[in-house]
Amino acid sequence: MAMMKAAIFVEPNRIVLDDKPIPEVGPLDALLRITTTTICGTDVHILKGEYPVARGLTIGHEPVGVIEKLGSAVTGYREGQRVIAGAITPSGWSNACLCGQHSQDGAGTEHGFKAIGGWKFGNTIDGCQAEYVLVPDAMVNLAPVPDGLTDEQVLMCPDIMSTGFSGAENGKVRIGDTVAVFAQGPIGLCATAGARLSGASMIIGVDMLPGRLEMARKLGADHVVDASQGDVVEQVMQLTGGRGVDVAIEALGTQKTFEAALRVLRPGGTLSSLGVYSSDLTIPLDAFAAGLGDHRIVTGLCPGGKERMRRLMSVIASGRVDLGAMVTHRYKLDDIEAAYDLFSHQRDGVLKVAITP
Repeated sequence: MAMMKAAIFVEPNRIVLDDKPIPEVGPLDALLRITTTTICGTDVHILKGEYPVARGLTIGHEPVGVIEKLGSAVTGYREGQRVIAGAITPSGWSNACLCGQHSQDGAGTEHGFKAIGGWKFGNTIDGCQAEYVLVPDAMVNLAPVPDGLTDEQVLMCPDIMSTGFSGAENGKVRIGDTVAVFAQGPIGLCATAGARLSGASMIIGVDMLPGRLEMARKLGADHVVDASQGDVVEQVMQLTGGRGVDVAIEALGTQKTFEAALRVLRPGGTLSSLGVYSSDLTIPLDAFAAGLGDHRIVTGLCPGGKERMRRLMSVIASGRVDLGAMVTHRYKLDDIEAAYDLFSHQRDGVLKVAITP
């Protein structure tokens, strides 16, 4: 039996590199040889035991690679072709997909969560922090990489870019809107870039790390607010002349940032939530205007599927946004345990880590 190296969840606080069999390919599947992948904040939730997955599962959901083998029923692709697949891998035919909610394909009650949706890689099936990954429903999910784009240029598309942009899309950011983005980690930075592309005329980036605030400016923030320097809500309200923001995007997943995002909304504004929350949220009565403020609170799971990936790579190819600077560190797969240690402790100004087998 042919074997491969893979990053495997053993128990909370232990993800280790070990050997696993190379997956067998079913009729609708494709086997990708991974050329580049990365570590996500959600993987850190898994590492810490805050999001439960099965022991022995290969982690990771952001694949860039080359088609090694195609299933017997897969058409329209060729072996040796460079492709990506989204972190969310919808089937294309489920009730959720046919209702237009591709991200919620497969939603159920596994692991005690009601809406795990189409997030399968590194969640319910083996993921891509490995030498190979099996992509289900390949014809729905594989997107060819345009000539001239490098692995690192498209590395953000499967999850970070798709999720961050969805924060602006779900918030229905319009031309001339004022937008505040809470937390300028990788997803928040992409939300900032997405708000700029959507036509926002004032974007306020909130964080407490100088390097991330500087990156926010590069990706479209007009103003930055250092959360370590005074009351964040007060600073945002001053920047908006007391009006509040049209859309607040929450990209961290904590009570503090969620509540601050709600408090800076204008009457009738929208809170677009992207955070992965590991405890219950409380909505303060005054911030919620007792339910009479015409506020909208929307949540979103990373959009997937090949058309979504094609669109995101088209944005990259057009030069309208450059996310290459977000890759701050590079590791070989053999050193992925060290990469997890760096990323989970947020040392050395890390934003994203490129992992290459």
